[in-house]
Amino acid sequence: MSTSAPATAAPAASALLEPVEHLRDLVARLDLPLEAAGVERARTERSQLLAQLDDYLLPRLRRLDAPLLAVVGGSTGAGKSTLVNSLVGEPVTSAGVLRPTTRYPVLVHAPADAAHFASDAVLPGLARSTGASAPEVVGAEGSVRGLRLVQVEGQPAGLALLDAPDVDSVVESNRDLAVQLLGAADLWLFTTTAARYADAVPWQVLRTATERGTAVAVVLDRVPREAVQDVRTDLARMLVEAGLTSAPLFTVVESPLEGGMLPADQTAALRRWLASISADARSRDVVVKRTLTGALASLATRVPRLAEAADAQDAEERSLLAELHGAYADATDGLQEQLSDGTLLRGEVLARWQEFVGTGELFASLQAGVGRVRDRLVAAVRRKAAPADQLGEALATGVAALVVDAAGRARQSALLRWRARPSGAAVLADAPEEARDPRLPDSFSADAERLVRDWQQHVLDLVRAEGEGKRSRALVYSLGVTGVGAVLMLVVFAASAGLTGAEAGIAAVTAALAQRVLEAAFGDQAVRQLAAAARADLVARVAALLQREHDAQADLLPLRETGDAGSPLRQAAAAVSRASDAASPRGTTTATLPVVPAVTGTLPVVPAGQVDAVGRPDEEQPHEEPHEERRA
Repeated sequence: MSTSAPATAAPAASALLEPVEHLRDLVARLDLPLEAAGVERARTERSQLLAQLDDYLLPRLRRLDAPLLAVVGGSTGAGKSTLVNSLVGEPVTSAGVLRPTTRYPVLVHAPADAAHFASDAVLPGLARSTGASAPEVVGAEGSVRGLRLVQVEGQPAGLALLDAPDVDSVVESNRDLAVQLLGAADLWLFTTTAARYADAVPWQVLRTATERGTAVAVVLDRVPREAVQDVRTDLARMLVEAGLTSAPLFTVVESPLEGGMLPADQTAALRRWLASISADARSRDVVVKRTLTGALASLATRVPRLAEAADAQDAEERSLLAELHGAYADATDGLQEQLSDGTLLRGEVLARWQEFVGTGELFASLQAGVGRVRDRLVAAVRRKAAPADQLGEALATGVAALVVDAAGRARQSALLRWRARPSGAAVLADAPEEARDPRLPDSFSADAERLVRDWQQHVLDLVRAEGEGKRSRALVYSLGVTGVGAVLMLVVFAASAGLTGAEAGIAAVTAALAQRVLEAAFGDQAVRQLAAAARADLVARVAALLQREHDAQADLLPLRETGDAGSPLRQAAAAVSRASDAASPRGTTTATLPVVPAVTGTLPVVPAGQVDAVGRPDEEQPHEEPHEERRA
């Protein structure tokens, strides 16, 4: 028997290996944590693609002459396990009336292939156990945890059979494993019955096999003898419509079991066909090329879909960050307006200002001229140093309250905006409770008060630096640094755009008075520069504090990098496609599977299903009595 690949295949596989490995690394690193549109489908596709890269493409490219893996798959009750037992002539896998029967995949191989299938070259993610009676390792809800290897003396070398879980199993993990095993197959023996050959779930998997170019043969099981022609013709039509025109179709008529297995004459054609693939290098090469080339070709459509999903993740992250930024930007803009429109000049701040300048006399004489007002201000301040501190404290309390209010509004708005998007709602659902609480942290008020005190100290430093001139020193001496600083703070806050009525008039008078007092000492240009510097410093400090809260919510996002994740995937897929085109001559993907040597001669395999019938009883149909009782 010759199982070696053509000599020209090794260089071609070597040229493909590096780009496929690079693609595999990109797929493995791809993370799709945000609930963007279509993300569930993309996550499934990523998982299946990564599994096929690990379980089939890379192992096959590394060793083209490795034994073939034929996976026997299908729906619940199709009799896959009995078919495998009958093909190898031994009871190597469990068959029964309970569903799901096959929970633990069984791989049957020849002694010569034992080392290959025991290694991690095949299905590296599944633990191994050996022997037909090895205990099943299953987890919660019957989920599979390994692969059972069974060595059979009569199994042809170079071809292993794998009895897979049901593709429509009631256990989700078993369904996922069935799809994974089918993705690892060189050849898929799709097994169905006369009663269930039109079921939707198996055909979804069949269509996936078609899209990926997997070599497929079909076993139609449990067909009443009188219905063979009608059922086989209808199934052949469906196979042609599904693009499986060249898939061999083996028909199994309903008949009694012999010692728990199918009659030998009913499996003869299928056994001979599998043996011919194993023994003939050309037939084996056709299977390998068909599935390998089809799997490589499928990357041209599957990887771009993943790239689009990666782009959607980037876009969704940008949208969430934009919502977050918008919430804090709105709050920051509103706060800046409140800090400069006279809003602060009311309540406690206004009362402390009135105390600071001796309000009763001051406002009674405002009509006499600003010069006289300035003189009275200086005289009043000489007698009252303490009110300057009180005014500063009132300003600090007022500014801190505005900052806390703005941060609270920003936080509430940001959380509401995220909850309005599925992706944001999912991120918040996974976040710690304190992160999704609309209330600010307990420490924020103290942080805001400390910020304002630090800013006030900065304003006093500005006053000291500016008060070095002869005229300036006189005012600073008269009012004190704290007093001049308080007046400068009023200039920063004293525009009256946000006030109406009497409050607007008081704010206007306050602004004019504070402005004229400072201009008399520092000059109008210096006052404007001082006020601008003080205002800019306050805005920067507040922005930094709000940015901290902004960043704390942004850190909840699972994606922190906003680079183009889709482009590397597209480039890697294109590199694989170029290497595949250079390595594979045209027409490889259209090669048909080997012609089947039937029991009474050779029948054509195109269109689908022109293979002689082999027989099979209906011993495993779900929800029915065992076959012995039915035959009675």
